[in-house]
Amino acid sequence: MAHIIERRRKDGSIAYLAQIAVKRKGKWAHREARSFDQKSSAKAWLKKRMKEVEAAGNDLSTIRNRGRTLADAIDRYTQESVKAVGRTKTQVLRSIKEYDIADMDCSEIQSHDIVAFAKELGATRIPSTVSNYLSHLGAIFALARPAWGIELDQRAMKDAFVVCNRLGITGKGRSRDRRPSLEELDALLTLFRNKHAHRPSSLPMHKVVGFALFSTRRQEEITRIAWEGLDTKHRRVFVADMKHPGDKVGNDVWCDLPPEALQIAIGMPRKKDLIFPYQGDTISASFTRACKFLGIDDLRFHDLRHEGVSRLFETGLSIPQVAAVSGHRSWSSLQRYTHIKQSGDKYVGWKWLNELS
Repeated sequence: MAHIIERRRKDGSIAYLAQIAVKRKGKWAHREARSFDQKSSAKAWLKKRMKEVEAAGNDLSTIRNRGRTLADAIDRYTQESVKAVGRTKTQVLRSIKEYDIADMDCSEIQSHDIVAFAKELGATRIPSTVSNYLSHLGAIFALARPAWGIELDQRAMKDAFVVCNRLGITGKGRSRDRRPSLEELDALLTLFRNKHAHRPSSLPMHKVVGFALFSTRRQEEITRIAWEGLDTKHRRVFVADMKHPGDKVGNDVWCDLPPEALQIAIGMPRKKDLIFPYQGDTISASFTRACKFLGIDDLRFHDLRHEGVSRLFETGLSIPQVAAVSGHRSWSSLQRYTHIKQSGDKYVGWKWLNELS
């Protein structure tokens, strides 16, 4: 039995699902399906596969995995994953489909093919980025055989990880220690405040920067904070889908909110459900442009989090107290800050504290 089902995707486009179901001796011996953007492509695939099924006779094991490419496995993963696949992971998997390895039959992919793919990535990307690509791809290798019967060899992926690490193709990202000076922050906040005063409907970057600095929240986390998640009584905030190496989606955490950050949040206009109803990409681009305009070198928006965490240690807070603000699950992640000695709060009396609230 072979047929095509027309389906409408969430984005409104039409997909054509070609399905094959073969019975042998009253039992289902072989089933498979593939989605296509064009009905003609779905028909062509059905015709080709049915010829292979007929040629195989009663022994369908030889064709079960033939023609199932890595790109097919990637598509199935993104379509069937119960957990929402994050934006970054989706972009990475989409990018992988543009490489030659994505056109290979899953059953033919060996560790040396993955290593070659990693080397190709490494020609234009740093080792930590290559590690991220292989990590996202590894999730598909782990699921393909037990979940879908697709012959991707998880052992091949593990072996490739070992080889790439020893060859230096993959590696951990270097920790950044860049902290903004008060002079740099003064220049940035002055620029952002003046721009917002000139055009009140624009993004109030001076308040976003201030909140990021004192709350230690990441860029994307800031844009997801809702008014209903602001607990002024207990001075805390609900952070949805906090970044975590093993499970970001659904990793919802209540984090303590320092008084400076709380005052900035309270001072935001209640026009929408979100306290900062802006796009993360817009925030990042605005910050980068401002640094370039002011001649501030090598400063990123994420460095505000590092500055905020460092400040908390400098004011004398313990690792558990800092973790309650930053949201770190593992205190070991904060070990890099243990060299910081209590030295007081350099932001005491800072002129922007009153203006940002």
